[in-house]
Amino acid sequence: DPKVDVLGLPDGVKFVFLDIGLGMIVFTCILGQLTTQVNASHCMIDFINNYFALFTLYVAMTVEFSGVMHCSYLVQNLLSALSGKPIISNEPPRTGFTFAFFWGRVLMPIAILSFCLAVVFVALFNGQTMMTVKYPSLPNGANIFLFFFFMAIVGMLEGMQIAFFAVAKLPANERGTSFFGQKTCELLFKGNGQNLPGFMIGRQLTVVCSFFLVASITGLNIKPGEGNSIFGIKDGAQQFLNYGFHGAVITTILASITWQLAASAFPIAFLNNPATYVLLVVALFLEWTGLCSGAWV
Repeated sequence: DPKVDVLGLPDGVKFVFLDIGLGMIVFTCILGQLTTQVNASHCMIDFINNYFALFTLYVAMTVEFSGVMHCSYLVQNLLSALSGKPIISNEPPRTGFTFAFFWGRVLMPIAILSFCLAVVFVALFNGQTMMTVKYPSLPNGANIFLFFFFMAIVGMLEGMQIAFFAVAKLPANERGTSFFGQKTCELLFKGNGQNLPGFMIGRQLTVVCSFFLVASITGLNIKPGEGNSIFGIKDGAQQFLNYGFHGAVITTILASITWQLAASAFPIAFLNNPATYVLLVVALFLEWTGLCSGAWV
């Protein structure tokens, strides 16, 4: 049971809001994401007319230039070949040094991603993650299952928003080619069209919740200096891994970018997936509860 007194609240409430993290999930979702997204959608020029927006752009471009996420370009090229859709670019064809530099930065993040995955799986099998601290009775096999499950949930929701906006431009009779595809489109576009923005609200809450859980699963519970570091690495390197950057690399590439690229290449296939309809219903229900309605204020 929670040991810290918070406003005199009963243990059950503290367990839900603090141990499970509902308080931080709602706080992050409303103030950290939805409020800014709602404002930016209505005041686009005003939102970027400041130096902090410029600073954020430069930081994002620096991260992209570093090449840490460049293995997503390999996924993009593979999906382009499978779907038969050419990659439209204003850049000239890569040759010589430009070709070698680009693909070198694609191979480097593949090695980084492989190492990050190895770190997570070794920690999961050894019970060295934050999940074992919160729920020590949970077996390691269950943690591995939850890792893949919530990664898939995030990936589906990331891909669904791409697929929904892609099919919104299509005629109604071309939006779904299966039973679940048609049911998904009927629910998404029925009435006055409020279900699409409603999905975006519920989707954001589900994604934030899943990311918090994945962070607990991938976060390391290893104290440097006790001789139990991953792969026997030095204490400084173990301290760096404890910050959780390996989890950020894994979720960004495997639970976000890859699924978005897949959805842009095969939007109809995403709509025809029964899981898409189920997740759409869940997202609309979460929006209906009003948990994130504070973002509209």
